[in-house]
Amino acid sequence: MPQSMKPLSIQQVQIQDEFWSSRQKQVQDVVVPYQWAALNDEIPDAEPSYSMSNLKIAAKVADGQYHGMIFQDSDLYKWLETVGYVLSQHHDDSHSRAQLESLADSVIDLLEKAQWPDGYLNTYFTLVRPEDRWKNLRDEHELYCAGHLIEAAVAYYEATGKRKILDIVCRLADHIGAVFGPGPDRKHGYPGHPELELALFKLYRTTANKDYLHLAKYFIDERGRQPNYYVQEAVSRGEIGASDRNLEYWQAHAPLLEQHKAVGHAVRAMYLYSGATDVATEYEDEEMLAHLRELWDNVTKRRLYVTGGIGSSAHDEAFTVDYDLPNDRAYTESCAAIGLMLWAHRMLQVTKDARYADVMERALYNGILSGISLDGTKYFYVNPLEVKPAIANHRHDMRHITTVRQPWFGCACCPPNIARLMSSLGQYLYSVDESEQALYVHLFVAGQAFATVDQNDVEITLETAQPWDGDVAITVNQTKDSPWTLALRIPAWCRGNFSVLINGKYWDYMEEERGYLKITRQWQAGDQLQVSFAMDVQIVRANPLLRADIGKVCLQRGPFVYCLEEADNGANLHTICLSNSGSIVSAFESGLLGGVAVITASGCRLNTVSDDLYSTDLGQKMDVTLRAIPYYAWANRGEGEMTVWVNEA
Repeated sequence: MPQSMKPLSIQQVQIQDEFWSSRQKQVQDVVVPYQWAALNDEIPDAEPSYSMSNLKIAAKVADGQYHGMIFQDSDLYKWLETVGYVLSQHHDDSHSRAQLESLADSVIDLLEKAQWPDGYLNTYFTLVRPEDRWKNLRDEHELYCAGHLIEAAVAYYEATGKRKILDIVCRLADHIGAVFGPGPDRKHGYPGHPELELALFKLYRTTANKDYLHLAKYFIDERGRQPNYYVQEAVSRGEIGASDRNLEYWQAHAPLLEQHKAVGHAVRAMYLYSGATDVATEYEDEEMLAHLRELWDNVTKRRLYVTGGIGSSAHDEAFTVDYDLPNDRAYTESCAAIGLMLWAHRMLQVTKDARYADVMERALYNGILSGISLDGTKYFYVNPLEVKPAIANHRHDMRHITTVRQPWFGCACCPPNIARLMSSLGQYLYSVDESEQALYVHLFVAGQAFATVDQNDVEITLETAQPWDGDVAITVNQTKDSPWTLALRIPAWCRGNFSVLINGKYWDYMEEERGYLKITRQWQAGDQLQVSFAMDVQIVRANPLLRADIGKVCLQRGPFVYCLEEADNGANLHTICLSNSGSIVSAFESGLLGGVAVITASGCRLNTVSDDLYSTDLGQKMDVTLRAIPYYAWANRGEGEMTVWVNEA
């Protein structure tokens, strides 16, 4: 099995990027404080969280009763993980960082007080049903919450070096390992909502304790085996009849190696596949990795929205069948797009194939970024590709669609998940492959990266105006002059149209492999590489089997999928057609939506000639100029219609 790559850590990457630095700074200055207020129920007109009040009661520093969802702890844990990533970044405001660290330490102190002597930690079961610990793994999210706390602990420990939170989660993980696993004295269950699997892997990497790795593998291997644990568990609880959900919802209908299509709850699937990729890579399990590639093809070639969203059905927040991708009823949860990015990044390390980075980029700039408002204080849980408020606000089968972003949710998994993803972006940009003596660049974000390649300390400074411009400049510095490979992803959106200069001269001595441009040479300190990727406006068409988009097109430029909004194009967007032979141009407008490249295109609008509901009349076509903005920026100018796909004239 070829050696996999290793991503550079957040600590090895400094982001100094016009697009992303402001967003990461916003996470630190706006999002983290805002979400802390939400967790403490201090946001006016927002659904309460109860997360902090539950923890204080469980820690016995306050009185009261538990409120909120059974998995409410996880929102706080994702916030804490975000704090860890923020503290790992390179900002100059030491005072605010010290305050943030002190605040996080106060939360960790409460967690220590709330933990049971045996290591168990969950505020719901501590306060409401202590006698029912570990009795309903299928539905009650104990292991899911534990996973998010472990991920938070690893992030915070790596940022600060403080062991208290790491010791807390090691006690928790040891307790879980004593309860679950092979043998007659342990439960043979597995998480109803996968998350613990990839968290245990992170804990193993941090502590070098292989018990955590073995437990993660056990959970993945045991899932779906017969006799089915969830069925046995339900019988033991005295449940009468079948669940209203079949076992596919939990990806527990068969062992993972026997699952050939992505089914069930989309977020659960992505976390399961991510954890399985981690474990299979560590165990060099070629069979599992080949199977995960099969599942990847099913997701990305049959069940993926053009925005990087997944999970088309509001019922069970789930995948349905191949090519069933409705636009106006799309569920496409923000957390599902994040899960897809997590999985894509892991598959990328194993395969070194740019198609995984392409999907990672698509999800990041579209399906994830759309979930947060430009000011960082409003959120989408669901990300449809077509919205007509007059319909969405009145149809029962569209009640999951919100036409404006919300200040918070009673089930608030998405807001802190978006925050932790944005604050941890640095770890997705680069990887080192020691077997090839290569440094891979996956996403083009301006800043610096520090890596060791073949015992050579390498520093690269990357300058770019991406995602708005295709030019990239890289300056190389290193401790010794030695040959190594710089591998640059060739984005799918440039369609192979690019040029390369090294120290001002065109460079042709390179190879392309699995979508990466590989330049191997005896690098000298100060060498400058310039790459220009074509960034033209593209007209995208869907596979004809995707019936929701027959006869329609959408626009894409660089990593961005575009949409039309009522604010620019008037109402009844479904009557607009794009001309496939007219002019299409883009121009950056710094004063619009925080600065975006706007696409203008020739088109027409279909108008009726009478008020009859049905007619044999052809109607009239009126020439119009279409204005399209990046999908992520929609719904920042008030409520209105939006569509990604438009009719093709």
